[in-house]
Amino acid sequence: MKTFMAKAEEVEAKWHHVDAQDVVLGHLASKVALILQGKHKPTYTPHVLCGDFVVVTNAGKIRLTGQKAEKKKVRWHTGWIGGLKEVSVAELLEKHPDRVIKLAVKRMLPKSKLGRRMMSRLKVYAQAEHPHEAQMPDPLEI
Repeated sequence: MKTFMAKAEEVEAKWHHVDAQDVVLGHLASKVALILQGKHKPTYTPHVLCGDFVVVTNAGKIRLTGQKAEKKKVRWHTGWIGGLKEVSVAELLEKHPDRVIKLAVKRMLPKSKLGRRMMSRLKVYAQAEHPHEAQMPDPLEI
């Protein structure tokens, strides 16, 4: 018996479409991270980019449970002295609804070069329209 190891040139990436309207953020992020990594395929190989592309629409209509919208904070540092910035998830949803989903998925992916390449396969849009109709994405139920 030999262990199967996928090669980068053998992997074919599919496109998936997710409608995020009234979907809980954590459930959506975990499913999307699984697909971006390729763990849903039997040919999964940890060191090869074997995941698929994911298009998420209606990011502004995502659902947060409990009081997370007001109490949960998103923090980042600008790199300057005293440059720690903080904003609530509710404010971030109003201004940049795509960033909420991108942050949740990014924190579930590997922190490496491969993880950054996986993140580039995630396309998030605040509205129902997206420019990836030509790729004919398969609808994905969450």
